Amino acid sequence: MIDDTGNATVTTGEAGGAVPAAATYGLFAAWALHDAEELLTLPRWVRTRVPELRETAPWVPGRLWRALESVDEREFAVAVGVVGAMMAAAAAAGARSGGRSPAYQTVLNGFGLHGLVHLAQAAAVRGYTPGAVTSPLLVVPFTLWARGRLRRAGVLRPTRTGEVLARLAWAGAAAGAAAARARRVVRR
Repeated sequence: MIDDTGNATVTTGEAGGAVPAAATYGLFAAWALHDAEELLTLPRWVRTRVPELRETAPWVPGRLWRALESVDEREFAVAVGVVGAMMAAAAAAGARSGGRSPAYQTVLNGFGLHGLVHLAQAAAVRGYTPGAVTSPLLVVPFTLWARGRLRRAGVLRPTRTGEVLARLAWAGAAAGAAAARARRVVRR
């Protein structure tokens, strides 16, 4: 639907405001740009930075470094595709529901938290980490903007501390499931 100002919108929220399509489908677009950064930078970053980080962070378990170093570029690309399917489904659910979809709002909030995790990682290593450029420029601002649009439309669900932790756990589980699926696909 196109509103009076020429903007594409999805259904009208309870408070009478329309949720712009950019707030729902934009989740997928923002994710795609963010993950393009990760796809382009992760392999080289792992090769060049992990050996150095092993020495400067000896308290990090060796199995974590080995897991990171064992990431196959093809597996990573397939995992990104699997997550992409989840992101597309969440964005479509958001558009169909006028932003009301709990799945869409959970994924939107998880995406924003994911951006904050990238910033924390970059701060921890005192340098660049894959995803650290698009996180402050796109991921976090998009999430805040979309949440504002949902709030204005009267459809934003309240966020509680337990839900924040659940969203982080969901994001970790989704990434783990995507990685496991990718490993099976690539090794066939």
